[in-house]
Amino acid sequence: MFPDASLLPTRPAAVAGTFYPGTRTALERVVRTYLEEAKLADGHSPHAVIAPHAGYIYSGPIAAYAFKSVASLATPPGRRWTVYLMGPAHYVPVYGVALGNFSAFETPLGEVPVATEQVVAMLRNDQLYQAAPMAHAPEHSLEVELPFLQMVLGDFRIVPMLFGDVDPAQVAADLAGRLDADSLIVVSSDLSHYHDYETARTLDQQLLHDVLAGDMVGVAHGEACGRMPILTLMHLAQALDWHPVLLDYRNSGDTAGDKSRVVGYASLAYN
Repeated sequence: MFPDASLLPTRPAAVAGTFYPGTRTALERVVRTYLEEAKLADGHSPHAVIAPHAGYIYSGPIAAYAFKSVASLATPPGRRWTVYLMGPAHYVPVYGVALGNFSAFETPLGEVPVATEQVVAMLRNDQLYQAAPMAHAPEHSLEVELPFLQMVLGDFRIVPMLFGDVDPAQVAADLAGRLDADSLIVVSSDLSHYHDYETARTLDQQLLHDVLAGDMVGVAHGEACGRMPILTLMHLAQALDWHPVLLDYRNSGDTAGDKSRVVGYASLAYN
């Protein structure tokens, strides 16, 4: 269980200077450029988004589409957003969903507070959730989304969630009772990994077709490192009548040039 929030450590940035620029000025400039270059039709007011999490030179232009849709959200007067930030654990094995017991997550743009009271409440369900700072310490999948959120969302706090071996239907059922009008879900996931360009496009287009169609069986058999949080979001969308829209799809062969071994990226919004 968490101690008093004032006693919790801040999680320092783990991949600043590698996955994205390590200084405030350079990071602001890069994120602002990606957001300006993302051409998005009006009418988005998402309850949730899916965005990629690779190094910015590879996936930043695609991620910008998800976060540009988030920029359309007005901050609730006198309140602030609670962002359920959901991604895969790449480095440390996780059973259930690992929650980060920190007071804040740091980036070169400043500290993002953790919704500690919400995390404490979730940890009471120890069949689904565990406090696992060691899983969060090296992890990039959540961290790389934070500078985009800092640039577009204003006042917000996060519930940091790293998925391991867990039933996404159970997580969705639990979250459905916790969400309110000030909640936003951000799912962090890349798509296929290290295929040639055309194979990757075929695999990714099939997975995206299944996501847009609400085909959870198809997604469960698809290739995406954030498959479990994606499936959790799909269960929530089904229960809450949210509808996905594909905002952008490309792969690292489009953004970084090498088409022999690529990683796929997509941004989607659930309105």
